[in-house]
Amino acid sequence: MDGGAMSAQEEAQLQTWLESDARNHGLLLKTHATWLSIDAGLASHDVAEEAVPSEHWAVIRPLWHRRRVLVGAMAAGVAGVVARFTLFDAGQSYATRLGEVRRVPLSDGSVMTMNSNTNLAVRLEEHTRRVDLHQGEAWFEVAKDAQRPFVVTSGQVKARAVGTAFSVRRRDAGVEVLVTEGVVEAWSGSGPQRIRLGAGERLLMTDNARIHYGSDQKGDVERALAWRSGMIRLSGTTLADAADEFNRYNKRQLLVTDPEVAGEQMAGQFRFNDPEGFAIAVRNSFNLRVDMSNPAFIKIERAEKTAEI
Repeated sequence: MDGGAMSAQEEAQLQTWLESDARNHGLLLKTHATWLSIDAGLASHDVAEEAVPSEHWAVIRPLWHRRRVLVGAMAAGVAGVVARFTLFDAGQSYATRLGEVRRVPLSDGSVMTMNSNTNLAVRLEEHTRRVDLHQGEAWFEVAKDAQRPFVVTSGQVKARAVGTAFSVRRRDAGVEVLVTEGVVEAWSGSGPQRIRLGAGERLLMTDNARIHYGSDQKGDVERALAWRSGMIRLSGTTLADAADEFNRYNKRQLLVTDPEVAGEQMAGQFRFNDPEGFAIAVRNSFNLRVDMSNPAFIKIERAEKTAEI
């Protein structure tokens, strides 16, 4: 734009960017104003240089070099204006569909990975960074910033970190926090007690501050977060719980209605978008019968319940 030689493709890209977010219009104006002030300062410097006799250029060249450095510093200032304008914004909402896992970089340098069917809002402010998790689960790799703690809220439960990696999941029974790196502090708005969790630790906290705590003795945290790579890892997991986990990602649901069958325990690793493969593995492991005749669900039952598929 400054050179006045934008191609049609560049103009189209600019228009697309402007239409993608109403705040981009203001950002463009701020950057343009800063750039004009740089141009004005450099123009007056150029006039002064042109008036210098040629025999003094040996002295001036280092000044010219410093001017180039000055331009670089001013450009960095422009970048600072852009960063500040986008960093402390009014917030942004994100959502994933059933079966979708999405990795989202944030403007503060943090990265969040959202699990299937998740809905949350992010607000990055000057003194704090906030995430409101309305539904689902997300794992956060938090950029270090001691002046702006990173707080995830779900219902009455809050989890606070400065620079660490942890996940928060909204369950029917409460909010589950799993820590993979660093330290996280968790509490409920209705109670004064705060719990500090280190790497490999997890807790389930209800809105009324009831706590179920566990440490990672057998890799439970990493297994619980296998969804980040599209997997479900089971270790002594009941078929009922395994079916619930697969149902988080798939329209075709697994049904285990027999209590005796539901209590069977399963181990293994499966793609989370392959309930059919899981059902076949269950059939072969426990000599059960699997009914896949309905496209909406897969029934897993004892052998005498239905004809084998």
